[in-house]
Amino acid sequence: MKQTRRKFLATAVTGALASATAPLMLSEEKVISEPMILQRGAIGANDRIRIAILGVNSRGMDHVNSLMKLNNVTAATLCDPDMNVLTAKAKIVEEKFKQKVSIEQDFRKVLEDKNIDAVTVASPNFWHALHAIYACQAGKDVYLEKPATHNISEGKKVIEAAYKYNRIVQHGVQLRSSVAIREAVQHLRDGLIGRVYMSRGIVFRWRPDIGNKGVSKVPEGLNYDLWCGPAPMVPFTQNLVHYNWHWHWNYGNGDVANQGVHETDLCMWGLDVGLPERITSMGGKFLWDDCKEVPEIQTSVYHYPKEKKIIQFEVRNWCTNREDGADVGNIFYGDKGYLVVKNYGTYESYLGQKREPGPSRSEGGELDLHFVNWLDAVRKRDMTIQNGPVESGHLSSALAHLGNISYRLRRQLEFDPIAERFIGDEDANAMMTRQYRAPYLMPEKI
Repeated sequence: MKQTRRKFLATAVTGALASATAPLMLSEEKVISEPMILQRGAIGANDRIRIAILGVNSRGMDHVNSLMKLNNVTAATLCDPDMNVLTAKAKIVEEKFKQKVSIEQDFRKVLEDKNIDAVTVASPNFWHALHAIYACQAGKDVYLEKPATHNISEGKKVIEAAYKYNRIVQHGVQLRSSVAIREAVQHLRDGLIGRVYMSRGIVFRWRPDIGNKGVSKVPEGLNYDLWCGPAPMVPFTQNLVHYNWHWHWNYGNGDVANQGVHETDLCMWGLDVGLPERITSMGGKFLWDDCKEVPEIQTSVYHYPKEKKIIQFEVRNWCTNREDGADVGNIFYGDKGYLVVKNYGTYESYLGQKREPGPSRSEGGELDLHFVNWLDAVRKRDMTIQNGPVESGHLSSALAHLGNISYRLRRQLEFDPIAERFIGDEDANAMMTRQYRAPYLMPEKI
């Protein structure tokens, strides 16, 4: 049975909205027993929306650049546990946009600020779900970078928080706001390439050897406890901070759930499916003897036997060749042709046995459009107009996590997509969550 958005919400949210809220940690020494709800109505079209960016070392600055283009919107606060990063990025913002911005190391103080209407979350993966949930509880709308979660169990928690506190949570899969890609998906729905039975996602990115940088002293200006958050606080190493956490399971999820979530999301969207019933994943490390825990090459296959559809997804951490002119993208296969999505904002189609060119389009600006869509929903308090609704964050991230679990256990897995449990495999079920380091805990009740 296809897991439609309505059926998914019925299983994910029913009953949850009536549950009590667990204590929300807001400051170092203070825990409050009730969520700090920002009491305000819909933001008017002429009201200025003040946004804080959580995590500005990398992707967060893309958020700033997009937000600053928009009318009645401002990136008011930059937040990052590294004061060195904060001061450098604040200087860039002030020079580029002629506007002073506040800086804050501790996200909890940002959430206490009643002048902040919304946050964008560009922190590391292991912080994503908690930052989103805490923000919802504090009355802030959320733009949540991919992957929405670090593990599968976090997804329903984020959904519950969005619905309980009536927050607009937009998942950062900007392909869903691309004019060209939305047109491509409509072609798939309309039968351009016939019955669509398979999608293939690829991520061939240059991810070289990171080496072994060893243990070193925590740099001055970095609040390493805040950086680690719910993840283990191991001795400081540049093999984690600031970018290489992507390649360690306790912190990141590899490229399958990094760049890959854009493609897993598009695979599911184009095929019009939810979570699969059978998962097979394999791969390994073949080139470098470095400190990465994730594989250099990984191929995951997701099977939907009732719908007679299949997803194949491949990561290669080096660039040896392209497929149909793309090193990141998707290919959809139908019984009358195939459709290729290349990188961002471009699609081509090829029809019939002779592969004659069909409709195509190339158009950029996806990130800007995705922010416009989010803020339109924020002003109207209307989740139904979102291109990247909170549910999509859970499903596309979970698909990537399923592939990683199969890879790590080295076996094919059977999965119940409605109950969201592995069938007869408690080792796999145990990997659907994590141990959270106090005090950065996942609330038992949202």
